[in-house]
Amino acid sequence: MKTKITIFLIACLAFSCGSSKVATTESKVSTEKKYNVLTVAFYNLENLFDTEDDTEKNDEASPIMEMQNDREQAYQSKLANMAKVISEIGADVAKNSPAIVGLCEMENRKVLEDLVNQPGLVEKNYGIAHYDSPDRRGIDVALLYQKDLFKLQSATNHELLIYDNNDPEKRVYTRDQLLVTGLLDGDEMNFIVNHWPSRSGGEARSRYKREKAAALNKSIIDSLQAVNPYAKIITMGDLNDDPTNTSVTKVLGAKDEKENLETKDLYNPMMDLFKQGIGTLAYRDGWNLFDQMIMSKPLLDEDFSSYRFYKVGIYNKNYLANPRGRYKGYPFRSWSDGGFTNGFSDHFPVYVYLIKEVN
Repeated sequence: MKTKITIFLIACLAFSCGSSKVATTESKVSTEKKYNVLTVAFYNLENLFDTEDDTEKNDEASPIMEMQNDREQAYQSKLANMAKVISEIGADVAKNSPAIVGLCEMENRKVLEDLVNQPGLVEKNYGIAHYDSPDRRGIDVALLYQKDLFKLQSATNHELLIYDNNDPEKRVYTRDQLLVTGLLDGDEMNFIVNHWPSRSGGEARSRYKREKAAALNKSIIDSLQAVNPYAKIITMGDLNDDPTNTSVTKVLGAKDEKENLETKDLYNPMMDLFKQGIGTLAYRDGWNLFDQMIMSKPLLDEDFSSYRFYKVGIYNKNYLANPRGRYKGYPFRSWSDGGFTNGFSDHFPVYVYLIKEVN
């Protein structure tokens, strides 16, 4: 379903999609015109594992497998909670769940199939793009797409090769990067889904791993732009780095100002949110914005005869945050030392609106 909206003032659309705290940035569009609106989202699902032991993975260390009782009940509740969030991202403006959803921290294709068959999502007819990654924890990245809105052309996984101290005997097994290309309501689009290596061992000590991930991401983007300099690309994911870190600004080369961008430059609209102190996850009384949506310049052009960037936001509705206690306002995570909390994730989702003018 595509939604036609009339934009009288930029403020009208901005005001209609805020939560308890507005977390959006926008591009400029003309007034009094009608647009189709589609949402592209990303969500870290915080350890969406099934209840079966996979002997080829370390899934027995997952929170659900560490539970002694009620695993199946927890799994079904977790699926329902994830489906509720996904179905609602951007829906207040687009009047539809996201056309495209990048995901990370899920165990396998089975849990993705269980997810898209949940009430609230099943009628959206989501397709799945997914490959098993070599990650030691057994977690992958994936992309969901509404088949009525996105026609899949290709999906490829790109292996991230990292070696500790450059020792070929000491490979760091982590997530691949997923590239999906297709027609989004007739427009060719490229989506890259990421889950860069964590900060385990400390930010500085692990920094080279994320810089390696950024280099791979840049290589994928370069290959797309070598074929088509005007390729529309959105690279999204949990980068385990903020918009200001060198992996994003230097290696990937994402810029935070739209003015004076060259054809092949990348724009990071998350920087403005980060400067406002808004984040997607909290740790030790500080906010990070690890979950990011970065795009190529052609998505910023003001010819709205095809889909262009309108707004980026953080989906931080009140029900996704802890209501009380020491962690009030932090994302209401699913797992604690006591097992399943009936929460959601330790990350808030992020999204962009893409709009196209209609006659």
